[in-house]
Amino acid sequence: MSDSKDPYLVPGLMRGLAVLQAFTPLKPELTLTGIANELGITRSAAFRTVHTLVSEGYLLATREGTCYRLGPAVVRLSYGYHASRELLEVAQPVLAKVRDVHDWSTHLGVLDGRHVLYLMRLPATGGLSSLVHVGSRLPAATTAMGRVLLSGKPESFLRKLYDDLEPRAVEAILTRAAQDRTTGHVAGIGSFESGLSSMAAPVLDLTGEVVAAISATRSTETIPDDIAHALNDAGARISRGLGWRPVA
Repeated sequence: MSDSKDPYLVPGLMRGLAVLQAFTPLKPELTLTGIANELGITRSAAFRTVHTLVSEGYLLATREGTCYRLGPAVVRLSYGYHASRELLEVAQPVLAKVRDVHDWSTHLGVLDGRHVLYLMRLPATGGLSSLVHVGSRLPAATTAMGRVLLSGKPESFLRKLYDDLEPRAVEAILTRAAQDRTTGHVAGIGSFESGLSSMAAPVLDLTGEVVAAISATRSTETIPDDIAHALNDAGARISRGLGWRPVA
C-alpha cells in the first residue's frame, strides 16, 4: 500500500485504482455497497468514483444497474501492456543476433509524441557505439528510428502533430517522411551525432501498421551493405513474429 502521507499522490486516482482492484475472478461482480465495503468507505463516498469509472468504460453496470463489473476500457489497458511485452519478447533475440554477429549496438523504439522512446538497447563491445539508454527520448524528426516511425504515419497525422511549426518546417517533415516511406528504411551518417552512423528499419503489426522501429548504431563514417541487409531482415522477422505477413 502506498504511503498515504505522500503529498504527491492523487487521492481520487488512488481510490479509482482501488475500486478496479476490488474485482477478482472470485468476485467478478460487486454492488455499490460491496465496493464501499471492499474499500472501507461509505456508499456515498464510493458513488462518485464508480460513476466516473462507468462513464469512462472502466466499469459496466449490470443487473439493471444494481451491480458492476470490469468494462472494456480495462481490457484495452491490458492489451496495450501485453502488446508491448510481446514486442519486446519477439524483438530481443533478433536484435541480439544482429548485435552479436556485426558488433553494432541495436535498439528498439516507439513513437511518443514528437519523440522516439527507446524501449530496448543492446550495446556493442565498443562503449561509444551508442550513448542512449532505455527510457531515452530523442526528437523523431532528426533520428533514424524516429524518421522511420514518422514515415509510417499518414500526412494528416503528421500535420496535426507538428501544427505549431512554421509551414516550411512542416512541409520539410512531410517531404522527408514521403521519401523515407519509399525507401522503407533510414540511414543516417552523423545526422544526429558527429561520427555516429545509424541504420533504422520499421516493425509492422498484423495489420501492416508501423508500430515500432529498430536500429543499429556504431561510431563509423559508413554503413556497410551487410548491416543494411541484416537490419531490414531483422525488421521483417520481428514483424512476422507479431503476426504480419507480406502481401503476395
